[in-house]
Formats: sequence, C-alpha cells, structure tokens
Amino acid sequence: MITCTSPGAALAFRYRRGGLHLPRLGLWLDATRSVKRPERAFVSHAHADHVARHEEVIASLATARFLQARLGGKRTEHLLPFGETRAFDHGEAPYRLTLLPAGHILGSAMARVEAEGETLLYTGDFQLRPSPAAERCRPCPADLLVMETTFGRPEYCFPPRPEVWDAVVRFCHETLSGGGTPVLLGYSLGKSQELLLGLAESRLRLAVHPQIQKLTVEYEHLGRSFPPYELLDAQTPRGCVVLCPPSAARSPWLHRLKPIRSAVVTGWAIDPRCRYRYGVEAAFPLSDHADFPDLLRMVEQVAPRQVFTCHGFAADFAATLRERGVEAWALGEADQLTLPLGWPEVRA
Repeated sequence: MITCTSPGAALAFRYRRGGLHLPRLGLWLDATRSVKRPERAFVSHAHADHVARHEEVIASLATARFLQARLGGKRTEHLLPFGETRAFDHGEAPYRLTLLPAGHILGSAMARVEAEGETLLYTGDFQLRPSPAAERCRPCPADLLVMETTFGRPEYCFPPRPEVWDAVVRFCHETLSGGGTPVLLGYSLGKSQELLLGLAESRLRLAVHPQIQKLTVEYEHLGRSFPPYELLDAQTPRGCVVLCPPSAARSPWLHRLKPIRSAVVTGWAIDPRCRYRYGVEAAFPLSDHADFPDLLRMVEQVAPRQVFTCHGFAADFAATLRERGVEAWALGEADQLTLPLGWPEVRA
C-alpha cells in the first residue's frame, strides 16, 4: 500500500490492476475488475479499459448511459452532476466526492475526494484542450494528485488542431478525387463523435460503422447534434468518407468500396512509425488525451503536495517532475523500487 501521509490515513491507497483502491473509504477509482458491495467504484468514463461489471458505481449521467449501452445489466448508480459534492459514509471513514469534467469524452470525469482534512484529485484520462465532443476540463487544487500520463514524454507535443483537421479533410478529398474510399479509423466512443463534428463543415458525405452509430445515438440523446451521416452497410454507395473503429477495419462491407485508403486518428501519430504499426496510408495526431505540455499545466493548476502518475510514460513523467522540484512517483513497480528511505510504505 502507498500511504501518502501515514499508514492509517483516510486517503491511503493501493494501486493495482490499473485501478486505485482507498480501503478505509471502501472506494475504488477506475477498477478494471468487478467491485462488490459494500464497496463502490467510481467510473471516470466508459472506455473499455476503465470499466467492469461493478455492483455499485459513482459516475456522471453520460458515463452511466454509455455503460448501459456497452455493458448492459443492472447496477446501483450514484449519478453526480459536475461540481456537486456528495457525502458518502459506507466505509471506515466518511468522505465527500465531487466530479469535475475531464475533457476526454462526453461525461468523462475527474474525482476530487475529501477525507479527514485532505484532498485527492484523480484525473482518469483527461485533456485540457477544448473538444467539440466533450465538456471542457476543469481542474481544481488538491493536496494529492493521481494523474494519467499516456503521453508523458517531451516529444509528444500535439500540433494545433486546425492544422490536423485541414490535413484530414485534404486526405479525404484527395482519396475521393482518385476514385477511392477514405476510411478514418478512430475509437467508436469519443474519437468518432469528434471526427463527425470536426468534419461538419467539410461537406463530405459521411458513413459510420454500426458500433459508432449506436454510441452516436447516445450522444444525441444527451443533447449533442451532429452533421448528417448514414449507416455503413451493404448498400453504402461510393463517394462516402467512412468512419470505422480500428477493430473493424477489415469489415466485409468495405471490400465493395475498394480501392480504400485508410488513416488512423490518434495521438500516437506523432511517432513517424505509427502508420506502419497500424498498416494504414496516413496517421493524424488528434488525441483526446493531454500531451506533454498539458500534463505539466495540469500539475501547475492543481498545485499538489505530491503527484502520482499512472499509464503510459508514468515513470518518465514522474522523473521530469522531480527534476522540476515536484515530489512525484509513478504507480508501477519500476518506480516503487527506487523510493528513498523514509518514503511512505510500499507493500506487495
């Protein structure tokens, strides 16, 4: 266990299986294994690597809708509007929890937890840049910051979004003018809706894979409007720009639209080898995660006493923070093994 302050502190936590466990509170943050009562699970957003079939969850309304669409089933839900603080007392120590928008996808939330006079801000996946497909990220001060650091190296500095959108539209027009079908690969929840909105003024004819259409309908139920689009099926005509999740890039419906030119839309496109890894003709660096400069800005805005990093280049970013005089450690074995004497206790 990483105790952060003292072994019996209310905000002492354990990091395992990608999730954060605060045992004295009976609270999990983004647990990837099912959490049983009487403990509860905060779900920051509904991407597959942040969810499980929990019995009782704390989430935003949008996240709850996406969970139902993706997982189905029944669960007890505590749905918190952004900025509203709710008190909980089902564990050893009572706590107060506030959801703040994370800017990652619609409904994605950071959790600010207050207990025994201390505060912890858990970011989940976040981005500070505004996105048409998500609420604007709103960090707040906290004593402890647990943050995702997917792009935690200096080389991951994203170009201005208008430049990326111009390149995407140019790719589509060039493919169509050559008699081909442009296929844009992006995750069905979040990235695909951002693509739809970003292409709204391009006057391109858009067709979406059924997985994307299902979740876009949920966005529409939550009050978001999109440009006209059609469903990708056996009747889809040539001349469309197709939006497709990477997992469905070899959909049989695409064969009849050949020749195809595919492009992946991801922050990893900063790496020049990205398009070869994905087996596509182009890669565009449009991400719903914070880049390296925005990771640093997040730390500045929260101004925590201690920072704990997770996911991606966690150890690299923690080392960068220490070089800048910030007490920071990665939540992973490699960094824990280097903890100095006197650092909070670490147990297997």
